[in-house]
Amino acid sequence: MSSDFKPPPLGWSILSAVGGILTVVAAITGLENLSVYLHQTDASLVTSTKIIATKDAEMKPDEKLVAKLDTQSMSNAGIPVPASEMVAKDYSSAIALTPTEMSVARQAWAYFQTNWQSKTGLVNSVSGFESVTMWDQAAAIAALVSAKELDLISATEFQTKLGQTLKTLATMPLYKGQLPNKVYNSKTLIPVSYGQLTKREEIGWSAIDLGRMSIWLKIVGSKYPQFKPQTQAVWKHWQVQRLVKDGQMFGTAVSKGKEEYNQEGRLGYESYAAYGLKLWGLDVHKALDTQTNTAFVGIYDRGVPYDKRDFENSGANNYVLSEPYILDGIETGFQALPKAYADRVLAAQEARYKATKQLTAVTEDNLDRAPYFVYNSLFVNGQPWANITDKRRNYPELRFLSAKAAIGWHVLYNTEYTQKLFDFVQTNLKADGGWYNGYYEALKEPNKAQTANNNGVILQSLLYKKVGKPLIVWAGVTPSKKMQQP
Repeated sequence: MSSDFKPPPLGWSILSAVGGILTVVAAITGLENLSVYLHQTDASLVTSTKIIATKDAEMKPDEKLVAKLDTQSMSNAGIPVPASEMVAKDYSSAIALTPTEMSVARQAWAYFQTNWQSKTGLVNSVSGFESVTMWDQAAAIAALVSAKELDLISATEFQTKLGQTLKTLATMPLYKGQLPNKVYNSKTLIPVSYGQLTKREEIGWSAIDLGRMSIWLKIVGSKYPQFKPQTQAVWKHWQVQRLVKDGQMFGTAVSKGKEEYNQEGRLGYESYAAYGLKLWGLDVHKALDTQTNTAFVGIYDRGVPYDKRDFENSGANNYVLSEPYILDGIETGFQALPKAYADRVLAAQEARYKATKQLTAVTEDNLDRAPYFVYNSLFVNGQPWANITDKRRNYPELRFLSAKAAIGWHVLYNTEYTQKLFDFVQTNLKADGGWYNGYYEALKEPNKAQTANNNGVILQSLLYKKVGKPLIVWAGVTPSKKMQQP
């Protein structure tokens, strides 16, 4: 941790602890109640246009031009992906990491050396704050596997850490004895609410967080047979049938003491996480449908896919983000989401760079200042390039290039543009104890938040390059034959 990086304030602790959850949950109901709790000081919602207008005086001239071009970048319709392109493409061969890439990996692993809790096998979601979600714990497992395979740690350390993690997941206290609570104290295993470390509080579960965990339980159990009984014990400890209903994913939230059972997900994370549940035999056929609710919008003349279920017509935000496509490509080989969709999402960001000269790799993440967590989106609720909170307040002045998105896109596509992204990260975002989350476009300085998810995605991206194939293929994962009904 660098000398000028302070532990997260309470507000950041709250939002960072739910980073994985808020990244992926798009509950039809209940989300607004959660939003009120998390952002009590947000008095009103501000549209993209109004925010740009009020910030003009503070922006540098080049940022005014970027804002203008971004506003003008959207056309009413985008060209859909032809049916002939709706297939996964072949992946590349294994390629040894360069010395620079190995240095990037070692730097990312430093986060976990600092933030791993040896007694529980859990990891802090944010550096120095003892709180963790299942989304971020899945990132930690991905990081541990990557560190082992990249020879950053010994076989003994790997066995010890992974064994403790799986033991904890198979015995930890659950929400109503059913499924992992959304947040835990990473040191004591107490189920807690956001920003709390000592008061026991059960606040529900996230199906999408557990979808990502499901993928990594399968990878671990398949690649390392000695751990398969433990991964199965984890699955048996959880009442997994509660995660699905009518082919969709469902999570719970607690509002004013009352439990709400909500559908989760929009195009992107919905399909990615559902694929993890499918690997274990759960029926998620509607969540895996990437066409029924999909439309296309022209952004810098690229037809970008988005979910038609937006806030106005469903009560949930339909963020278009880089991370679900990156994770799906690296882990499954675009089995959950069409690679053609990922092509469009990356192409729009490169087109923005060509138009504005602003390097662009956007996705959701923690910030080192208020509002502490944003969805850095290509498109959301009808607006291009909005950088919003879950309550839809826009912060264009805090848009940033994401380290995990930059490196993830590079290992998947390896183009001249993605090389620029990779070079920028390794030149500008190195920090004590890991990598910073990103670099602010307007402020011209790092976003100094440091998180398990950012560093975990970087590590698994480099593992993908080394093995040259999707990680479930590399691990020999086979889906469960029996379809489990709720």
